[in-house]
Amino acid sequence: MLIPILLVSLISSINAASIASRSQSYPLSQPAVLGPKTRITIGNKVIAPDGFERSATLVDGIFPGPLIAAQKGDDFAIEVVNELKDETMFKSTSVHWHGIFQNGTNYADGASFVTQCPIAQNHSFLHSFSAPNQAGTYWYHSHYSCDGLRGPLVIYDPDDPLAYMYDVDDASTVITLSDWYHVVAPVLRHIIGTTANSSLINGLGRYAGGPMSDLAVINVVPGKRYRMRLVAMSCDPSFHFSIDGHNLTVIEADGQLTEPLVVDELRIFAGQRYSVVLVADKPVDNYWMRSLPNLTKASYEGGMNSAILRYQGAPIADPTTVYTASKNQLNETDLHALINPGAPGIPGYGKADINLNLSVKNSNGSFYVNNVTFQSPTIPILLQILSGAREPSELLPEGNVIVLEANKVVELTLTTSGPGGPHPIHLHGSAGSRTFNYVNPVRRDVVSAGSTPDQQMVIRWTTDNSGPWFLHCHIDWHLDAGFAVVMAESPSDTRAHLNPVPEDWHQLCPAFDSLSPSQLGAEVGSPMKKHPKSAHFSSRHHHFLRYSSKRPNHFHLLGGILG
Repeated sequence: MLIPILLVSLISSINAASIASRSQSYPLSQPAVLGPKTRITIGNKVIAPDGFERSATLVDGIFPGPLIAAQKGDDFAIEVVNELKDETMFKSTSVHWHGIFQNGTNYADGASFVTQCPIAQNHSFLHSFSAPNQAGTYWYHSHYSCDGLRGPLVIYDPDDPLAYMYDVDDASTVITLSDWYHVVAPVLRHIIGTTANSSLINGLGRYAGGPMSDLAVINVVPGKRYRMRLVAMSCDPSFHFSIDGHNLTVIEADGQLTEPLVVDELRIFAGQRYSVVLVADKPVDNYWMRSLPNLTKASYEGGMNSAILRYQGAPIADPTTVYTASKNQLNETDLHALINPGAPGIPGYGKADINLNLSVKNSNGSFYVNNVTFQSPTIPILLQILSGAREPSELLPEGNVIVLEANKVVELTLTTSGPGGPHPIHLHGSAGSRTFNYVNPVRRDVVSAGSTPDQQMVIRWTTDNSGPWFLHCHIDWHLDAGFAVVMAESPSDTRAHLNPVPEDWHQLCPAFDSLSPSQLGAEVGSPMKKHPKSAHFSSRHHHFLRYSSKRPNHFHLLGGILG
């Protein structure tokens, strides 16, 4: 359970070394890029992305982490090396590859205590997996703590059917949106209602009362068309994204191509991704790129929540453009899958092979799914299954695991009530509107479950990927507070379904279990072993059929297949 505490003295003492006048941590040139077969090192470093110095948990010493870029059909072999040392943060870690189906490689998913034990300090783990039929915009991150371990992952398709729409699609057009905190996550995870100090675009931003630190600059050439890949890497807020004076044509949502749709602003939730085409056809100048978080008193004052779109030939200066209210904001009901749009199973609510109902409630800062709050097990659920556990009564934690038969169409209705919304739910889904949409729902891997009481989200998927998969709210603090459940697909088939499980996977738990409290870091006595952060539900595409309110005339379509 989260316990409300005061931060008056902590804010000035935990990893808040000083206020920097300028942040020099991030170059404005081409970002770092790694291939699909690589090594990444998780370590600690003091950075000041918004002008405020603090220690962070980083990939290869930078935030965001380097772009991992691959071509469609590539195999991945990414070694994660743990060199964490900072005593104020967790010193064990895991990395989840958000949106990758991991069909046959559930053990490589990176979901702590669901599919693996965490990687202990001074140890490593090689994530080997393939994504043969996937292309699009993804990302990698740790749910272990919200202290900086996150970065983009893109699988490029040389035969992209929408390639005719853009001229430039490279590392310079990957746009990351994130929140940032001046206090370490092990403290914030015990506070109800914690909010970010700033939001960053490509790792740079400013905070209220802070210095005029550097902002990210995205350079464009007049007349060129750019595929900008937006990645919402936030731990909590959603963002309203726009670029002054420019329209954006949406062509991808969460790794799935969509029919092109022109908008002037879009809302992007934690974990979501969009590809948008921007045509650089405006007068040569500097234009504000805006990413307003859904936080109280958020504004663009002093360049906060902003970056700079700079045309070639424009002066090196802050923009003077003015924000105008959206006239054509993205409505997710207008997004439709470009390829293979149909939802699985017989059309009609309640006509799936398996019909599940989950009710989510919030009580005193803890979330309950069907009256049970999620508690991570001390033995990963995949290890329990490989050791012989098959039935719900045999799988721990009790009440947190739902066992599903193989090759069935599942329809899940999730109802939320109480404070804390909107909740970005991750389970591979598709969406509908006033009537259920079984014909052409957008497919995506994160969708909002709504923000008003007693709202419903309905999704469908097929149980064709045996193993334990995590369904959870992608707001880190809500996951910490118990908003999660595990879907264990056909446990009796898991051993046969998986590729050979590597020996170093079997060594993760003995290494982690042998750690002393001081080796775990963050909190004396290590409640992490009882209530560690975990990762998200990740298996294959699922279809969101409807998002609605039980109140009349409040129906909304939200997107699609969760990855």
